[in-house]
Amino acid sequence: MKHATSRELYEYWDRVRRGEKAPRRSEIEPSDLRRILADTFILEVAGREKYVVRLAGTRICGAYCRELKGTNFLDLFEKDDRAAVATLGTAVAEDGAGAVLTVAATSARQKNLSFELLMLPLRHGNDSFDRLLGSFAPFERPYWLGTEPVVRQTLTSLRLVWPDEKPDFMRRASDRKEPTIIPFPVDGGRRRGHLFVLDGGKD
Repeated sequence: MKHATSRELYEYWDRVRRGEKAPRRSEIEPSDLRRILADTFILEVAGREKYVVRLAGTRICGAYCRELKGTNFLDLFEKDDRAAVATLGTAVAEDGAGAVLTVAATSARQKNLSFELLMLPLRHGNDSFDRLLGSFAPFERPYWLGTEPVVRQTLTSLRLVWPDEKPDFMRRASDRKEPTIIPFPVDGGRRRGHLFVLDGGKD
């Protein structure tokens, strides 16, 4: 997590859950998040492809120049990215993971800006993770933000964070270790960065 807002929300969520997989909605106190409340949101998990916005901070709504409550969160993304966001949402809602995404946004006048998006599991009606707590904060706050709506946004990176494995920013520097890279030989594959790309196509 690169953004200070994401780190603050994660640390609060981790503290409130008290060792459980996720805290309850009733345990989230808006006053505890007053510094970042305008950049936070809560989604209702209404299906694998439907995440209804229940609460959205004023700066989030301001970025789109409209009220987001009641809308499907996935509709904010380009069609090609919705499946990826839905998959991450499922990992949060069903497996209790956290998801961190970097989003490239474009305004109505073709101005560009990057945001960091964090989604964390939350319990509401029962023991399932039927709510998602998150933040959506820009890396910069240009003069036009809040006056020109974001009309298009695409994913540039994504990753999952598992609650029982503290992210690097929550560890002391002396405790941080270099990641272990496990070879993954694949016939016919080629390495691209840290990934293996498999060639394929229609039969």
